Amino acid sequence: MVETETSLEPISKTRLRLWLRLLKATSGIEAEIRRRLRDECDTTLPRFDVLSALSRYPDGLKMSEISVLLKVSNGNVTGIVERLVDDGHAERLAVPGDKRANRVKLTSEGHAMFADLAAKHESWIDELMSGLDRPAIDACNGIFEQFGSSVEADTNSSKAMSK
Repeated sequence: MVETETSLEPISKTRLRLWLRLLKATSGIEAEIRRRLRDECDTTLPRFDVLSALSRYPDGLKMSEISVLLKVSNGNVTGIVERLVDDGHAERLAVPGDKRANRVKLTSEGHAMFADLAAKHESWIDELMSGLDRPAIDACNGIFEQFGSSVEADTNSSKAMSK
């Protein structure tokens, strides 16, 4: 039997159900992208994420900047960057005036590899979301823009109260 929503249900329950559906959809897409990156490209989603971050900064990024962008620890980024450097996809550059810091920058080989991965990634997302037409996508984008603004306002309000 399919559970139906009623107008008697508290809005909090309806919001919770929406959140769980979003998680399920996101987790499913992420799992499929991870599988395809592994099986078809012999790489990982974290590696793809680091390549993506570096591709947007031609002058490179410090390890700490990569960590902040990706919202992961420096330790998570270090191993990935080591392998990218070893494979010739990235290089370390000294930071003038800071002997302890290095910038990490994609090599031309790294840029080419990422361009190929990014095209595949876009194609996979397009395929996985092919059930949505443009009006549905536009509606979702509008809803999530509103939602993002609401969450940001709540977060800023919470930070202000804790000071």
